[in-house]
Amino acid sequence: MNRLQEKFNAEVQPALVKEFNIANSMLAPKIEKIVISVGAGEEGKDTKLLQNIVDTISLIAGQKAVVANAKKSVAGFKVRAGYPVGVKVSLRKENMYAFLDKLISVALPRVKDFRGLPRSGFDGRANYNFGLNEQLMFPEVEYDNIMKTHGMNITVVTTASNDKEAFRLLELIGLPFAKGK
Repeated sequence: MNRLQEKFNAEVQPALVKEFNIANSMLAPKIEKIVISVGAGEEGKDTKLLQNIVDTISLIAGQKAVVANAKKSVAGFKVRAGYPVGVKVSLRKENMYAFLDKLISVALPRVKDFRGLPRSGFDGRANYNFGLNEQLMFPEVEYDNIMKTHGMNITVVTTASNDKEAFRLLELIGLPFAKGK
């Protein structure tokens, strides 16, 4: 069992039960999944570049990433149905906790001038979204193996009933939020 998962079971879950007066500890908010996604943009037309993005995200996540294809044609964006438009991977259970632990303890501290994640990333349904500017902060990624730097969006999906509970859950787990409002 991952150390972050052990921390959740031993410290975070009991604290949430006590703080929000939850009758059954199984109803305490928890993280359901983490989705890492990259919009390919112009890189979607270059198969080598798209494969490089897939390989990089797979390396970071520890799980195979998939190419997301367009569902509809949009003439304004010069995209047809079936064209590759991005890369995504959904992490659950052990892989999710391993990635979150690596993100909190290794990757985010390596970011220059990092002042915390924005508190405004909640969507009103107790999910948290934030973006990273480049993939080089992760220790698995070697600078020589990437063709082009790209950012990524990370979505943390929780079972909390509101944003306040979700924020407290992520704060207790150790996600470094920015100071202030």
